[in-house]
Amino acid sequence: MGSGIWSTDVYSAAERLRADSGASAFAYSDRGARTVHEDLDPHGVRVRESRDSDEHPQSLAVAVLFDVTGSMGGVPRALQTKLPDLLGLLLRKGYAVDPQIMFGAIGDATCDRAPLQVGQFESDNRMDEQLGNILLEGGGGGQMTESYELAMYFMARHTSIDCFEKRGRRGYLFIIGDELPYRKVKRREVRDVIGDRLERDIPIAEMVGELTRMYDVYYILPAGASYAGNRDVLDAWRALLGQNVLELDDLDAVSETIALTVGLGEDAIDLAEGLDDLEELGSAAGASVSKALARLDRGTLVVSDGLGLDHGASGVTRL
Repeated sequence: MGSGIWSTDVYSAAERLRADSGASAFAYSDRGARTVHEDLDPHGVRVRESRDSDEHPQSLAVAVLFDVTGSMGGVPRALQTKLPDLLGLLLRKGYAVDPQIMFGAIGDATCDRAPLQVGQFESDNRMDEQLGNILLEGGGGGQMTESYELAMYFMARHTSIDCFEKRGRRGYLFIIGDELPYRKVKRREVRDVIGDRLERDIPIAEMVGELTRMYDVYYILPAGASYAGNRDVLDAWRALLGQNVLELDDLDAVSETIALTVGLGEDAIDLAEGLDDLEELGSAAGASVSKALARLDRGTLVVSDGLGLDHGASGVTRL
């Protein structure tokens, strides 16, 4: 996947059409759907691909997976309205040459109808369609854990990305949530949700270690979420991902945070340059983004593999 070119004009036309007809950008969910859309169902999926092509010879995989349980349901809606800003920064400002973006959603495999939803890597306006097909279930088990580890398993073993396989450059994975992962990837849940048959459960640290060999992984905890600022949640994620755990005090700044994180990781900008770009764009997210990314400025980013090994990034020794 990943063909085509993003068009803000096409996005704006679709927005006007929805406004005129009274349709929702998340029509699949808002019409009362109760199951995962067939285009986002991970069961039986062999691989989601981010591939080079004549059109996109330097593809860069960027995956954005968000918790859609409880209070986190506002995240995809905020992302959808900010897609032009995200793509504008990545493309027009040259943060990434050929970004290919995947959207997906995370629930709880112990109790939700949609514990995992995974789109395709896209370069054009189909990414807007993928967002619109996400089921905003709003469930969760109420125990401060969700199935983030199941999403990590899928990304590690069911994605294939040319930026890594051809050029040794890791892709980017952003997990947006406010709760803890379970301690293990459970073989039963992998079988039921994805269709793989494992011989054993996989401890979370081992799973993170496997995943971070292919992706720079970030966890974003936004304001307004049920467990925003919770030290247990933050400490647990920092034990797995080190400095790549970002606290964001404005939910509406998610897209800008993602864009500038990619820009920093690709050495396209430093933080000051990125904040200048936000000001030029007319974004009000500068203060929130600056606070969230202060530790990720050029030369300071460290990516943990979850096993006590650190790999430099952002212009240091990024793979």
